[in-house]
Amino acid sequence: MRQRLPVLLFALVMAAVPFVPGMPPFWIVLLDNIGLSALVAMGLVLLTGVGGLTSFGQAAFCGFGAYTTAVLTTAYGLSPWLTLPLSLLVSGLFAVALGLITVRLSGHYLPLGTIAWGLGLFYLFSKLEFLGRNDGISSIPPLEIGSLKMLEPDTIYFAIWTAVIVSAWLTMNLLDSRTGRAIRALRRGHVAAEAFGIRPPRAKLLVFIYAAVLAGLSGWLYAHFERAVNPTPFGAQAGIEYLFVAVIGGAGYVWGGVLGAAIVVILKEILQSYLPYLFHGEGQLETIVFGMLLVLLLQLAPSGAWPWLIRRLSVKPDRKAIDAALVLPPRERPDTAGGALLRIEHAKKQFGGVVAVNDVSFGVDAREIVALIGPNGAGKSTTFNLITGVLSASSGAISVLGKAVDNATPQEVTRLGVSRTFQHVKLIADMTVLENVAIGAHLRGHSGAIASMLRLDRGDEAKLLAEAARQIERVGLVAQAHMLAGSLSLGQQRVVEIARALCADPVLLLLDEPAAGLRHMEKQRLAALLRELRDGGMSVLLVEHDMGFVMNLADRVVVLDFGTKIAEGTPEAIKANPDVIRAYLGAVA
Repeated sequence: MRQRLPVLLFALVMAAVPFVPGMPPFWIVLLDNIGLSALVAMGLVLLTGVGGLTSFGQAAFCGFGAYTTAVLTTAYGLSPWLTLPLSLLVSGLFAVALGLITVRLSGHYLPLGTIAWGLGLFYLFSKLEFLGRNDGISSIPPLEIGSLKMLEPDTIYFAIWTAVIVSAWLTMNLLDSRTGRAIRALRRGHVAAEAFGIRPPRAKLLVFIYAAVLAGLSGWLYAHFERAVNPTPFGAQAGIEYLFVAVIGGAGYVWGGVLGAAIVVILKEILQSYLPYLFHGEGQLETIVFGMLLVLLLQLAPSGAWPWLIRRLSVKPDRKAIDAALVLPPRERPDTAGGALLRIEHAKKQFGGVVAVNDVSFGVDAREIVALIGPNGAGKSTTFNLITGVLSASSGAISVLGKAVDNATPQEVTRLGVSRTFQHVKLIADMTVLENVAIGAHLRGHSGAIASMLRLDRGDEAKLLAEAARQIERVGLVAQAHMLAGSLSLGQQRVVEIARALCADPVLLLLDEPAAGLRHMEKQRLAALLRELRDGGMSVLLVEHDMGFVMNLADRVVVLDFGTKIAEGTPEAIKANPDVIRAYLGAVA
């Protein structure tokens, strides 16, 4: 309810604006333009600010929405309201086609790809005969409700801002869900997301389509607001400006898109109105000054105007209510009698001429803690990546519960009950500890994007958060549950990663240097937790450099050196093994 109250208050204020006595019609037109820009910016907030996919081509999707309704209403006589779903469908279908190509790109190739097809579509709009070429399409009928024709800015104003408020509500619901956390996880790279069952290509395509549909909605409204369309508003310059709107407002914040639209639209109008008088209409000085002012704004508020405003007003984010009574169904524990939980047989991984893992064989049984140790560069993390599907083995066999995983995807391995942490911490710094840990339970939830937007996922979401809260309590970080993960110490972040891995309810837990950065008492608590997990039926495979921690904890130790297994046995046997001593201390010792 606390999340919906600001939306309701904002809706009431915007509904009252046209009825303010003496309200100049020009201001209503300005608000209409802000609303149209805000719709596109909200999509970019999700696409770029949350999903980390930079797009300069959103204006082209506005064009799809605008031209679809323009053609259908003028050439075929369809009602404007009937063309709305068709405009959104056309924008979405083109997003699927372009997204299947674009979202596979990474680095600087992604924004370059969006610029390329943005320019191509702008050229297409200006050359197709049935779209009116450069002249476009005019005499588009207005929106109508009964006898009311939305011919004036103050009548279509309500349609535009209803669309903005509903879209903002749907977008916030999507972000505050299992699907939203999956989208946010993309920013930290694919490896961590895939380790908990998230499918990055699917999540990227989803957010790409959603942003395109919002842009198509803006284009549909624009066509009936202006009652004419031509290619100019849908070119590369407009695409760049929309991205500016999202960044200025605060990429990653839904209401930042609305605030950014207000700042950019009003600033442009002021400059275009007054600079020609000051400089006697010479040159395009408003463009130069506009760019300089945007750079200045970004200097003052690097993360955007909305988060800057929130900090100044000292607004604290809502704490998610947790119902501790809610429980997710536990994973069915396998019967491992007669076979190992994990079996690695003659595994080899070669990168060109470098052999990182060479003919390694060992296993992990049920209710067992196995330590994988060795000097730096011994191949320990590579072995972890082979087990979890991040890398495919060059040869050999790896199986979990008797099922081969040497060429499986990380998601398939995760579904078998394998969960992991990472050598280098992979948390989402601007998400809370609770939200980060809840990502671990991604596969234990079932609600999709549509259910999330309509808030039909609340029961499922409450169980996921309750499970995350239980695991946070289990690792001793209750006081930090609602803090941003990026504000914690390195040792605490490693513990958060363990809680996230436990949220998947694994049968096999892989820990990559879990004690690094922990103090002595924290290590003791971690060791106690791992023993508790083992006694409860979970197996643990860990990589660790702290030999005191390992030897006092592990049931069995496997030693690697230069990718080759040189020893395996109990901690006492490993301590006395001459090959292990040579690997760690040198031949002279």
